[in-house]
Amino acid sequence: MSYLDAVILGILQGLTEFLPVSSSGHLVLAQEILGVTDPGVSFEVVVHLGTLLSVLVYFRGRIYRLVQSLFVAEMKEERKIIGFLILGTIPAGLVGFLLEDFFERAFSNPALTSVMLLVTGVILLLTRFIKQDEKPLKLSSALFMGIGQALAIFPGISRSGTTIAFGLYSGVKPSTAAEFSFLLAVPAIGGAAVLKFKDLLALDGALYGQYFVGAIMAFIMGLLAVYGVLTTIKKGKFEYFSYYCFAIGLVGLYLFL
Repeated sequence: MSYLDAVILGILQGLTEFLPVSSSGHLVLAQEILGVTDPGVSFEVVVHLGTLLSVLVYFRGRIYRLVQSLFVAEMKEERKIIGFLILGTIPAGLVGFLLEDFFERAFSNPALTSVMLLVTGVILLLTRFIKQDEKPLKLSSALFMGIGQALAIFPGISRSGTTIAFGLYSGVKPSTAAEFSFLLAVPAIGGAAVLKFKDLLALDGALYGQYFVGAIMAFIMGLLAVYGVLTTIKKGKFEYFSYYCFAIGLVGLYLFL
C-alpha cells in the first residue's frame, strides 16, 4: 500500500462513514479497483478509529454530559440515552462476535458488496414514503436502530444510513435519529478495535506511516460528513443518497460480477 492509496482510502472512509453510502462498501470496491494488496480488516479498523475521533470531537459536549450523568443524580434523561446506547449496541455485538469469520470473508467479495450497496439504496429510498414524525427516542426504536447497525456489518450496507432510516421508520425525529446513529458509532467502532487489538499490534511496521495518514484523512473527512448528514436530514433530502448507492452498486456489479 502506497501513501497515495492510504490517502484515497482514508478520504473515502471518512466521507462515507457518516454519509449513508457505506464506507466498508467503498473501501472494498476501491481496494479492488486500485489493485491495493488487501490490507485486511486491520486497516479498516484504523481508519474507522479516525472517524471515531471525528464523532468524539463533534459531539464532545453531548458526550461529556452523558459521562457527567453517571455522577449527577438529576441527569436522568442523559442516563436514559446511555441505556439506549447499550441496548442499541447489543445486536451488532452479538452478530459480529458470532459471525466474525463470515463477515471477514465478505470483505473480499466485491460482487456481494455491490449487491449490498443496492440494498442500502432500497433502505434509503423507502424513507421517502415515511411521514416524518416527532416522536422521542424510546427503547423499541433504540433496539430497532441497533438491529439496523447489526445489518451494516455486511460490507455495502451503510451503518449510518441503515440506523438513521430505521429510526425514521420508528417515527423518531430525524435530527434525533441522526444524533443517536452517530453516538452508536462510538461503542461499535471502539468494540471492533478491541476485537482486532491483537491484529493491530501485529501490523507491519513498514505500514505505520500509511495507516496513520489514512486515519488522519478519515478524521478530517469524517467531520465534514457529519456536518453534511445533519444538514441534509434537516432539509428532508435523506433519500437522495439512495440514487448514488444504486449507481455505485450497479457499476460494481458490472465490474466484478
